[in-house]
Amino acid sequence: MKQFTSVHDVEDIKALVAAALALKESPYAHQGLGKNKTIGLVFLNPSLRTRLSTQKAALNLGMNVMVMNMDKEGWALETQDGVVMNGGTVEHIREAAAVMGQYCDILGLRSFPKLQSKEEDYSEDFFNKFISYCGVPVVSLESATRHPLQSLTDLVTISETWKGVAKPKVVLAWAPHIKALPQAVPNSFSEWMCKAQQEDLLDFTIVQPKGYELNEDFTPGAAISYNLDEALEGADYIYVKNWSSYKEYGKVLTYPEGWMLTNEKLKGTNDAKVMHCLPVRRDLELSSEVLDGPNSLVIHEAGNRLWAAQAVLKQLLENL
Repeated sequence: MKQFTSVHDVEDIKALVAAALALKESPYAHQGLGKNKTIGLVFLNPSLRTRLSTQKAALNLGMNVMVMNMDKEGWALETQDGVVMNGGTVEHIREAAAVMGQYCDILGLRSFPKLQSKEEDYSEDFFNKFISYCGVPVVSLESATRHPLQSLTDLVTISETWKGVAKPKVVLAWAPHIKALPQAVPNSFSEWMCKAQQEDLLDFTIVQPKGYELNEDFTPGAAISYNLDEALEGADYIYVKNWSSYKEYGKVLTYPEGWMLTNEKLKGTNDAKVMHCLPVRRDLELSSEVLDGPNSLVIHEAGNRLWAAQAVLKQLLENL
């Protein structure tokens, strides 16, 4: 692995999941691997789990860690070429990324979409330029279109907790929210689950109201539903997440009542385990009775963020 920005950077997802679970059993078995190596974690947006888990993962591997909150501590970045920088931007991404690459052996980057232009966000212009100019391996800490560390974590969590003989039925279920959220987490979750489905590890369904369909590039082979109760029938895992419209880009559309997951809705499932990437708005996206109940995996899932990040960093270090 030379970088980690999507499932397409992973040669063997089953092996990577197994590596994460092995590290969970022996967190410090490879402390010498990162000796005298430095990772820089660069945040243009808020973070809790991603920052702490990736930082801890690097420390477990013996790495030095530097954190830069660019939105608060850095210069305003210019990303376009051929412009006279006589406005609000102070430093060009060409120099900023290149300098970070001088100080670090691996860089992690987190940057959310603006949700104003589908073309701009889905081009991943900022991420691609950063990768091009920094000159070192890059780990996505979430981009405009994907959150691969979260999605690897989700697959690790499903693989670790599934005790059935048959393949589990995994459902990605849209949930309400008061604001427009990116498609990055559901895009990435869908991409990883579709890959796992191709390898005959699970069956995958996406359910959402009309108008909230994801970009089809991220959902090859997924069953698509618009009826929550029908989609949840026989489900073993339910991944709850809100996202704004892709077709009417960045908009919050009207939708019928009844899209928040409750214990009543769980009755039609196979006693399904419930997942969410967090943070979650209680009793809007997901009911407190589910979050605090025996079906919730959200804290267990968040804990696995550490092992997913450590497995990725280990592979990157081994290829330096």
